[in-house]
Amino acid sequence: NSGGGSVFAGLAIYNMLKRNQAQKTVYVDGVAASIASVIALAGDRIVIPSNAFLMIHKPWTISAGNANDFRKMAEDLDHIESGILNVYKENLKDGIGIEEIQQLVDAETWLSGEEAKKYFNIEVVEAKEVAACTSNYFEKYQKTPEKLGFKSKQSVQKDDVEQLKIQNALDLLEL
Repeated sequence: NSGGGSVFAGLAIYNMLKRNQAQKTVYVDGVAASIASVIALAGDRIVIPSNAFLMIHKPWTISAGNANDFRKMAEDLDHIESGILNVYKENLKDGIGIEEIQQLVDAETWLSGEEAKKYFNIEVVEAKEVAACTSNYFEKYQKTPEKLGFKSKQSVQKDDVEQLKIQNALDLLEL
């Protein structure tokens, strides 16, 4: 149950889990959003209730700099996105093209368990109450489903930019 986090830490977790020879069952009891959706796909068996969510979107960051810096950051984000899409591609159901997933990623899509099962090899089970989650990542997404109890931010306030910069720096230090 995660709202996301550091892309590189998440990819490292995914790769470590995939390398491990043990049989892995992943349970998404509430939400696996952003990079947590990648980590969830590391399981040999992925179980999600019909009322839980998998959220996929384009990677994003807070940045400062000149026009050249921003162009470079955009290129870097596109490159990071291709790595994430490779993980999704490895875990698609037969007959599903990565182009479909790309459209969902572009739109920031919140997939219920049933919807996620259409694209990925996921086992949907009877709905249970969503587990509590204290992540502040939900506040940053544009299209958070209201039933999760978080409001989407359609725009980031100036004070929030500074807070996000600080949080981003702290997240990098955790690596």
